[in-house]
Amino acid sequence: MQPINDKDNNRNSHAIPRLLLTAASSGSGKTLITCGILKALKNRGLNCAAFKCGPDYIDPMFHRKVLGIDSYNLDTFMCKRTGVRQSLLSHGKNRDICVLEGVMGYYDGIAGISKEASAWDVADTTDTPAILILDCKGVSVSAVAVVKGFLEYETEHHIKGVILNRISPMMYARMKQMIEEQLKVRVYGYVPVVSECVLESRYLGLQIPEEVEKINEKLEHLARVMEDTVDLDGILELARNVSAMQEDTQVKEHLLNLSDTLQKGIRIAVAHDEAFCFIYPDNLEILKKLGAEIVTFSPIHDRSLPENIQGMVLYGGYPELYAKELSENDSMRESICHAVTLGVPCIAECGGFMYLQERLEGSDGKIYDMAGALFGKSYKTEKLRRFGYIILSKGTVFGHNVGNITAHEFHYYESEECGHAFTAKKPMSTRGWECMISTDTILAGYPHIHYMGNPQVAEAFAGACRRYKEKD
Repeated sequence: MQPINDKDNNRNSHAIPRLLLTAASSGSGKTLITCGILKALKNRGLNCAAFKCGPDYIDPMFHRKVLGIDSYNLDTFMCKRTGVRQSLLSHGKNRDICVLEGVMGYYDGIAGISKEASAWDVADTTDTPAILILDCKGVSVSAVAVVKGFLEYETEHHIKGVILNRISPMMYARMKQMIEEQLKVRVYGYVPVVSECVLESRYLGLQIPEEVEKINEKLEHLARVMEDTVDLDGILELARNVSAMQEDTQVKEHLLNLSDTLQKGIRIAVAHDEAFCFIYPDNLEILKKLGAEIVTFSPIHDRSLPENIQGMVLYGGYPELYAKELSENDSMRESICHAVTLGVPCIAECGGFMYLQERLEGSDGKIYDMAGALFGKSYKTEKLRRFGYIILSKGTVFGHNVGNITAHEFHYYESEECGHAFTAKKPMSTRGWECMISTDTILAGYPHIHYMGNPQVAEAFAGACRRYKEKD
């Protein structure tokens, strides 16, 4: 099948070819199958885009490994429905197909009691057809009942098909017949057990692609399996038979005109290496719209910060796994501490926040010196300290009141000095606590923020960078 030709098909620029791959629960094979399908479609010469429902950073790294381009998060809590639609539209235009990977179980959303921010919510927000991946290990006829339940739970369920995972070819033929005859939903193929392509996990999710041995060979093998066992032509037909998406004019104009309010020419250094790899591409793109030039650096490998910068960002990742290497890079630690002391505006999230502190307990249990730009020590705990969505309120960002900020936390580590600048509240819950360190030049803490949900955070940061440049 050939790539779409817009001229020949007279395709509306907003009729983005798209589908969502979802499952009944986590651990059902979503990432593996998503990557296999993306690789197979790319091998056919199709121009693909990939997206991840929810806040996860690691699954998009695998998408990027397959496609060689960024994968974007679609999160209806952090980015709101309008932001999700705008992101899909802006990154999906002129693509032959957009593949969205779900999060957790299809209907699993906020606080475990809501469908909001679930994969279903993204499908509903974008009117995207969904294919349910069903893990068939240890089940047979019961699988039909599971699919039936998902189809009947919501009137507008958006489920248009099923893929059966971890099933033998002989059993697949029987299961396909039962599902299609009894439920009138199409089965788009199956995936047998592919033991050589299993992706290992750690406490924050899957290992990152660079840690997977022979990852390129595994993805290529997976794609060959998909060509043989999955109805890719049928999936492409489903993805192309979709409704046009409407842009939110107010959101689009705001994002396009962000740079009108600020001067160009600010340089922002963004940490990006093995230790700091949890980055939302949309965040960097919004900073660029604000006139920023993004320059990346490695706190592990580089000896100092890039020259002539007016801002610095350290997002999350795994600094605890590289605590020794980070600590031994004395000149970088001194460079960062000096920059913060001089007043270079800085955002530090989770792992970046841990690195800015005085000390960090590494994954080996040893205590290592860090940048020392903030007081305190971060240390590991035996359980997940914070997990899920929060709303940050009652604080300021670089001296500005930007209103409530939707955010996400997921960490086993804790700090002696978490800050008191904001009040964090769990949605649909009475739980709350104080967190974050916020001054006219620093915004640091465990929460992860997606600027699409509140672009004023990025505007306040860029404004601080501009003021630093003018003062300098």
